[in-house]
Amino acid sequence: MTPNERAHEPDRYGIQMVTEYQSPQSQAAVLEAPSCDDLLYIKQESLQRRVARRTFDITLGFVLALITAPVWLLAALAVRLETEGNPFFVQTRIGLGGKPFKMIKLRGMYIDARKRFPHLYDYTRFGDLNFHFHYEEDPRITRVGSFIRKTSIDELPNFLNVLMGTMTLVGPRPEIPDVLDLYGASKAEYLSVKPGVTCLSKITGRDKLTKGETIEIDLDYVRHASFRLDRSIFWRTLKGVVQCQDVFDGALLDGGIIDIDSLEQNPD
Repeated sequence: MTPNERAHEPDRYGIQMVTEYQSPQSQAAVLEAPSCDDLLYIKQESLQRRVARRTFDITLGFVLALITAPVWLLAALAVRLETEGNPFFVQTRIGLGGKPFKMIKLRGMYIDARKRFPHLYDYTRFGDLNFHFHYEEDPRITRVGSFIRKTSIDELPNFLNVLMGTMTLVGPRPEIPDVLDLYGASKAEYLSVKPGVTCLSKITGRDKLTKGETIEIDLDYVRHASFRLDRSIFWRTLKGVVQCQDVFDGALLDGGIIDIDSLEQNPD
């Protein structure tokens, strides 16, 4: 397999591709992140897997968007009746390879939440990743917002992102730029896959996990990604949404290590 040298300028997040290797069966990239001295070898999906995943995303994503549209359109009406402003929330998130994109979801917070509670958006105040991104009694959340977040209805418009190709059905949740700066050496690996509507951390603790725990779990997914694992995560997420669970049923072992093999062999 012959390496193809390519010139890549560092992106806005400081990640630079130094060397790219390609073959019909596999593709890998050596990325350089400013937060660490060593080059990071990031395994990427083969061409066949990318084509299969995209076909799966378009097919199932279209069906799910069609089926769930009445639900999130009614929810959008409820959001608009409770508070003024656009019921849809379009936010810049960071996608595959550090490329920014606009993620669509339902607004669960007051339209002026950032202005009213600016201190809650200063993520550097924690100093590390040992904090909870969402917490109980969040003053920014509306009554309708509390319900649609609990049931994950607020994320149903993400299927539009799947159809547009900026997200996939299963993958680490897309991060916001302010928080991504806290990832350190994990940044490049996290951005080596396309972000998803649901992910491994969502079925193993969700908002009860600290940000650091969430990142470690999702990196475990990146390192073990497979269609069988995707199927298990998607099915468990679907059951959790139908049952309106706050914290999805998961498979955490001692020390916070995900039993990937157990998930793959027992998708139910």
